Amino acid sequence: MNEFDYWRAVSVADAAARVKDEHSRFLAGGTTQVDLMKCGVEKPQNLIDITRIDGLNDIHITPAVIHIGALSHMSQVAMHPQIRAIAPGIYESLWQAASPQIRNMATIGGNLRQRTRCVYFRDPGTFPACNKRTPGSGCSALQGINRNHAILGTSDSCVAVYPGDLAVMLTAFDSRIILRNAADQERTVPIDAFYLLPGDHPEREHDIRAEEMIVAVEIPVSAALHRSHYLKVRDRSSYEFAAASAAVGLEMDGDIIRDVHIAMGGVGTKPWRARNVEQALRGKSLDEATVRDAANLITENAHPLEHNHFKMTLAPRVIARAILTVGEMS
Repeated sequence: MNEFDYWRAVSVADAAARVKDEHSRFLAGGTTQVDLMKCGVEKPQNLIDITRIDGLNDIHITPAVIHIGALSHMSQVAMHPQIRAIAPGIYESLWQAASPQIRNMATIGGNLRQRTRCVYFRDPGTFPACNKRTPGSGCSALQGINRNHAILGTSDSCVAVYPGDLAVMLTAFDSRIILRNAADQERTVPIDAFYLLPGDHPEREHDIRAEEMIVAVEIPVSAALHRSHYLKVRDRSSYEFAAASAAVGLEMDGDIIRDVHIAMGGVGTKPWRARNVEQALRGKSLDEATVRDAANLITENAHPLEHNHFKMTLAPRVIARAILTVGEMS
């Protein structure tokens, strides 16, 4: 690890003002940042500890919105009784992520800004070509072992899959990221716009400006959120990233789907909102044939690679299974 300056911030404005340049990083739980420093991917010259800032670990719930402070720990949110009751899918997305030890340390803000687990990105010594890490250097995954890479939202510059779970659930339910800068000004960004497609600039991952930091996330409360589910399919049952996952929620009018929310993880370069599938299901009856036909639309614009073509079959099945599971909920 490289040498760096360390500063413990006392407020959001203090922390944001300490961001000197692109070599500055915030430190909270450290479960992502320290890992990347050990790998040699991140070499910050200025590390700003934000763990002692008051008020950023608060959780407020109203009939209209769930407000979660950025320094809330994953386990704290997962075990919150009101969140488990109002948003079961959020609970499911959190307890299936990482390990209990990591969930006890990792913060919500850090989780939302976690970077890809692409093996080529995280091993600069062996694979110097990575446009996400070094723009213009190439993409080692394109001709490498790419079983765990994306089929949606890819480009000639990057095929790295987004690895997280919570952000998939938040994307399905139109959540908002609250950012604050050194002047104490707040900016709200819809989560689907917060995550950027790689295009020709995969090094740009988030809509976050200089001297801004995440201070909270807000989730609108809805009937579909009450009836939500997060299904994660992976190679082993714990401490593993998704081969494909689906965050879904339904609002029913008898047997008719009045509203539906769907997002996928494990298949896209960002948390992937399945709007075409949602559109195909709204106003339709909830039966297996209808659900499976609509779920197949998820691969309309997919671009599978040499080793991950199985996701073309897996992704629709995961969506269908998640929706049918929710349909059985009372």
